[in-house]
Parts: sequence; C-alpha cells; structure tokens
Amino acid sequence: MTSSKQALAQPAPSADAAPGSKPGAAGDAHGRGTPPPGSSSWRSRLYRWDMKASPYAFIAPFFIIFGAFGLIPLLYTAWYSLHDVQLASLDHQTWAGLDNYKNLWSSDFFWNALKNTFTIGLISTVPQLLMAIAIAHLLNYRLRGSTVWRVVMLTPYATSVAAATLVFTLLYSWDGGMINWLLHFVGVDPVNWRESDWGSQFAVSSIVIWRWTGYNALIYLAAMQAIPTDLYESAALDGANRWQQFRHVTIPMLRPTILFTVVVSTIGATQLFGEPLLFGGLSGSKGGSGHQFQTLGLYMYDQGWIIGNLGKASAIAWSMFLILLIVAVINLLLTRRLRKSQ
Repeated sequence: MTSSKQALAQPAPSADAAPGSKPGAAGDAHGRGTPPPGSSSWRSRLYRWDMKASPYAFIAPFFIIFGAFGLIPLLYTAWYSLHDVQLASLDHQTWAGLDNYKNLWSSDFFWNALKNTFTIGLISTVPQLLMAIAIAHLLNYRLRGSTVWRVVMLTPYATSVAAATLVFTLLYSWDGGMINWLLHFVGVDPVNWRESDWGSQFAVSSIVIWRWTGYNALIYLAAMQAIPTDLYESAALDGANRWQQFRHVTIPMLRPTILFTVVVSTIGATQLFGEPLLFGGLSGSKGGSGHQFQTLGLYMYDQGWIIGNLGKASAIAWSMFLILLIVAVINLLLTRRLRKSQ
C-alpha cells in the first residue's frame, strides 16, 4: 500500500526524457523554441535600452536642426555684435565691446525704426484681431457652406508675401490706383501712400491685416467651438441675448486665446520685413525716401547687406531678440494673473 502511494507521488517520466534519466529531468530541459538564458537576458537588455533611447532618438532631429540653424547662428550673431565686422572683409574682426549697442542707443535711425515698428504693429494688430473675433463669431453659428468660408479665410495666409504686396502696391499707386480712384470718387484728394508718413504705414499695415485676419479667425473659431454649450444655455435661460452671451460668455472664455494671438502678432510685427521691403520699391530697405516706414527688420537688413556693417546689424538683431524676450515675460506674467483670477 505504501509503495503504491510512493509510486503515485513520483512524477511520471516524460516522453522527452532520455532512457535512464532521473524523473523530472525533462522539466529542467528547455523546450523547443525556448531561447537559452543568455539570449533572453540580451533581449531584455536590448528592450530596456530601446525603451530609454527611442524617445531621445525621435526628438534628436529637431535639436540637431535647431542647433545647426538656430542656436549656433544666434550665438555667432552675439559674437559679431561685440566686434567691428564689415561684409567686405569678414576675416578682419576688431573687438568693439558694447560700442555697437551704444551707437544704436544714440542713433536716430534706430529709434525711428523702433517707433515705426511699434506704430505699424499697433495699426495692424488691433483691427486684425477685432475683425478676426467678429468673423469667428459669425462662423461659429450654423451657416451654409461653413467649410468653404473657412477655406476662404485661409486663402490670404496661403498667398505669398510678394504676390500680396505687389497687388496692394498697385492698389495704392499714385497714378491709376484703385484706392485713390475711390477717394476721388467720394471727393477726397488723392494720397501719395508711399511718401507720406501715416499713409505709408497704413498701407503696409493693411497688407498685414489682409494676410493674417483669416488665420487668427480660425484660431478664435477653434477656441469658440471648445466652449461648453451649457454656458450658453444657462445664459439664455437667464434672459441673455446673443450680444450679452458674446460679451459675458465668449470673451471671458477666449482670454487665453486672445492673449496668445496678441503675443504672436506682436512677435510678427517686431519681425516685419517682407511687406515694407517690397512696398518701398527701390527705396524699400530704407523704408521710403524719408525712412517713414522703416522697421527694425529693414534697418537691420540695410545696415548688414546694403551698408555692410555686420557688427551693427548683429546688434540690431540682438536688440530685437531682447524685445521679444520682454514680450514673452509680459505674456508669462499676464498668463499667471489670468490663471489666478480664474
């Protein structure tokens, strides 16, 4: 009886076990397709390395391109801004320290370009964003062919700067321009848009408004569609009409988006270059005969590539960069204040 129980307790010999082997030896042997211990540990190490290194490999191209075409030129421009460098003799560099920045501080042309950049940015940004909010509010309602209207809104943004500026230059032409023809039709004297101070700045700003209003309208439209409908239903139950809903529901919910578009438009206005350059024609780099619409971008281009003073042009570039940093800091402070108020 005891021997039979012991026989039942012992494991049955496997078919894979060799004759004369100990019972259970087949369990210690590796089955078919099972990798040896060394291969399994190598694969596990490879898997761990893959999990750790793959994210860095995916983002590496961006940082390589940014370092080659963004960071290194930026640092090299900072080095140039501290030297007296001429375009005709790049190998001969003389240490100048902060002299280029001091010359900018005492230059009337720099302050004129800074003032023009601010005024053109103000004239183009405020009407542009107000029109964009109004257009987005209209597109937010159910309209026939809403997709077609959204594509139409993006058409000016897809148009090249050269083509748009050429058309607006013809519209603002002194002889035969449609704008002066309309002014004459209503009894207003024609305006020399390219030579007058406010006229030239308004003309350049109108190009910027035409190109970027639709783009900002689609940004506002996306933000409006993310607003919960319950807020509008609650406001309607309280007796609010559409204007009151827009004022007390839509605008407060759009504050982060409005702040974003203001910052982006400010950055774009600081870097404004193509529109005034092409609008000015032969005197485009000067911003007109009297520098009446010369922006910081044009002033940098004029100093670096027309006059050939790369050291001063580099100082202008870094001055623009510092202005953008100030704008970014203001954006950060306003964003934190909005979060605390909410």
